[in-house]
Amino acid sequence: MSEPIRAAVVGSGSWGTALAMLLASKGHEVTLWSYEGEVARSINEEHVNPYLEGITLPRSVVATTDLGGAVAGAPLVVSVSPSQFVGPVMAEAAPFIEADATLVSASKGIELSTLRRMDEVLGGIVSAELMSRLCVLSGPSFAVEVARGEPTAVVVASASTSAREDVQGWFQTDTFRVYTSSDVVGVELGGALKNVVALAAGMAAGLGYGHNTMAAIITRGLAEMARLGVAMGADASTFSGLAGMGDLVLTCTGSLSRNRNVGVRLGKGETLEEILGEMSAVAEGVKTAEAVRTLAGRHGVEMPIVEQVYAILHEGAEPAAALRALMTRDPKPEIWG
Repeated sequence: MSEPIRAAVVGSGSWGTALAMLLASKGHEVTLWSYEGEVARSINEEHVNPYLEGITLPRSVVATTDLGGAVAGAPLVVSVSPSQFVGPVMAEAAPFIEADATLVSASKGIELSTLRRMDEVLGGIVSAELMSRLCVLSGPSFAVEVARGEPTAVVVASASTSAREDVQGWFQTDTFRVYTSSDVVGVELGGALKNVVALAAGMAAGLGYGHNTMAAIITRGLAEMARLGVAMGADASTFSGLAGMGDLVLTCTGSLSRNRNVGVRLGKGETLEEILGEMSAVAEGVKTAEAVRTLAGRHGVEMPIVEQVYAILHEGAEPAAALRALMTRDPKPEIWG
């Protein structure tokens, strides 16, 4: 059992709030940074966050809009802003983070403007000393279910054995089990790529297709994820674990999945502009699809599901036609390349 510490969670969306609650449940002193003043006020005065409906937050979770004050002096800093905002937010926070702190990245996505993973984004911002203890937290974990205390298993990856074991001890509870890994690249990519496949799974559901179709998308989507991951230096076995198959199954089949739900609505004929215009939360797969398609081309990796998702999102392709295009591709062995 690890000793309580001071923890700063940077990002007050549903996932950041759930992680703040989890840390507070272990007796850690938790400060939750929010970009939105009204969200911080709601957390401090009413102990609720509109991004995490139906959940009462413990009084020990204190919110602030002062980013420097939130991270200063904290031995544990958790970065959990939407992936496209991690760079600017953490660049502002970096001067205030202690040199010997442990930095945990819990955002899932790829920075569209640079095609960098979140660990690479942070590597361009924080010191080499901080990066030597960087950890990445990922896995099948809907925020509201973690906040409710429902049994959940995740993985934390780091090049530092001591850092990942420290994070394991700080986060693990009797309902939140944390496994460790040394494959930062694989865990990062699993968390990002599954969101694109989930869009495809949602489209299939929106078109009215059943379990056969869903199983095909999940399985072949995983094959695409692993091909790109290995080409980028990941361990293929990571994609069989929590950050790969585990998170993929959750995001493709769970009704709480934002990416799946966007796909469902696209499959039913709504436009992307209509859908995103009604959403307050972020569906990471929409941006990630563009980044992944570019990365696949750069590494010479064939990703037909990603290609079709991109065509639907950005080129006006129809979901039904995209599915037909996938089914009528030239025959090939299941395992190739």
